[in-house]
Amino acid sequence: MEADLRLESTLWVGTKRYRAVLTGWHLNWTEVDKKNRDKRTISVPVAEVVGVEEGRVEVLPHKSVEDTDKDFTVFYVKRSSSGSSHGFLWRLGRTQFSCPSRVLRDQWTKHLRAAVKTHSPLRPKRLLVFINPFGGKQKGREIYHSLVAPLFELAGISSHVIVTERANQARDHLLKKDLTGFDGVACVGGDGMFSEILHGLIGRTQQEAGLCENDPTVSLQPCPLHIGIIPAGSTDCVCYATVGVIDPVTSALHIIIGDSQPLDVCSVHQPAARVRYSVSLLGYGFYGDVLAESEKHRWMGPLRYDYSGTMVYLSNRSYAGIVQYLPADPLLSSPRDRTRCLSGCSVCSRSTERLFPHSSDSGSLYSSQLSQFSSDSEGEWVSVEGRFRCVSITCMSSSCPKSPLGLSPSAHLADGTGDLILVWDTHPLGFLKFLYRHTSTQDQFDLPFVEVHRVKAVRFSLSPGKEEEEEEEIRGQQGVGTDEVERDFVETVSRNGSQQHLAERNTDTRHEQKAANPFICGLCCSKPPAVSVWNCDGEILSSTEILCRVHGQLVRLYARGIEDGAAGNDCSEQNDNKETQK
Repeated sequence: MEADLRLESTLWVGTKRYRAVLTGWHLNWTEVDKKNRDKRTISVPVAEVVGVEEGRVEVLPHKSVEDTDKDFTVFYVKRSSSGSSHGFLWRLGRTQFSCPSRVLRDQWTKHLRAAVKTHSPLRPKRLLVFINPFGGKQKGREIYHSLVAPLFELAGISSHVIVTERANQARDHLLKKDLTGFDGVACVGGDGMFSEILHGLIGRTQQEAGLCENDPTVSLQPCPLHIGIIPAGSTDCVCYATVGVIDPVTSALHIIIGDSQPLDVCSVHQPAARVRYSVSLLGYGFYGDVLAESEKHRWMGPLRYDYSGTMVYLSNRSYAGIVQYLPADPLLSSPRDRTRCLSGCSVCSRSTERLFPHSSDSGSLYSSQLSQFSSDSEGEWVSVEGRFRCVSITCMSSSCPKSPLGLSPSAHLADGTGDLILVWDTHPLGFLKFLYRHTSTQDQFDLPFVEVHRVKAVRFSLSPGKEEEEEEEIRGQQGVGTDEVERDFVETVSRNGSQQHLAERNTDTRHEQKAANPFICGLCCSKPPAVSVWNCDGEILSSTEILCRVHGQLVRLYARGIEDGAAGNDCSEQNDNKETQK
């Protein structure tokens, strides 16, 4: 028994007698038979107690309270299998205890609440919640009010809820409004809504620090507010890669108990454009073309990605370019080491210790990163040139239900690096094999035309002379003589209420029907386009040439990473009341 014993007594659950023990870290109750022999023990970590209520209380699906003097109800996290190899579903466990007296009941509720407060210091008390009512199946409001809000109320969390009405409303609110008193920001939506929150919080933090976030050499300051994701979008890649399941109740419980998962962020700098941020996918070539094509077919819903992917694959395109990258230390980790970033990841933990060598102040991390980035000589950069099917950069595995291991299965959430994936031009069947391996457990990097590198920064540019060739080709396609080609991008609604699509490159409507789209010209084009576009977490960038830099642990999510099978099964066995014999 643990030394920091808080309370022990006999309690009843229904008609069965239990010996209940509250220590500093666990609440245990053991069934006792008529001969005082222990039959089974249930153990719940204090940190995973969601709430304690007097009386007999139910919360989901509907709240009901039976006020009794000698009863109290404990709500806690209960794990169950998600039916896949990734993560565990979290459900609201509930046990009603009966005490011999009201005095003892009050002792239990007082000690339990005090223990929860002591061992869960990061639990939010007040949240700013943004709901995207248009994303996914347009059930954001229903999901929040029916599943999430009752849990927040049980946990004593007050919420200020904003239902967004336009693109980038959440981002603008975070940049301009007073955020005093909030412990975190939660979004009910998909990856598009998360991107808005990400840009708003990072931008706000740099504003308050007096920093120019558009300067690639600037050391960005970490965001003080945590981000919670309630999945309700067309794509929920960030949620899946950091929790392991796409489930609103699971995500809400992670928020309630104050889980904290640091996350690397890639800043993307373009000429004459504002900085963009990416955590899951920065893709040129195939992934950029798929996004641009899918914007034509939004009426198809999520099916537009499958359709667009097929069309782009059949068009059989590759693009010329120069990729320069700054390699990370190969002794620390490798994208081919077949490790997985799970809850309590040792690689990320060691990276935190390495990046915080002298201080617990997270600002020291960014100071060290800045000096390291600034002192890197040009000779340390590696340069490759050629034709690529796709160029991808990711700061996480980017796993999703259709690709359980993701773009880079051994990528880490918080090690201060990203993975650069280069797919050289190859025959269509070879590229199809590469794509197919994302849906299985086969190594998609074990192909002769694929390279993967762990990096700290990446530059992409067109080959010398290619820019003029590109301009001439687009002019020819559009029937524009020597007039300057416009490359403006118009911001509209994203995948989940905030995405971008390509603006018309020629404002003269007389050529609108004749002009071929330079990026997605279908299967009938006689000459392939010279350039693709960059897909930055579901938004199209306005420039082909970019500079990317990875910022280690720039934000924190209400998550703990994907729980591995052993840890999850242990907790599940205890919470599911499986018998253990003494």
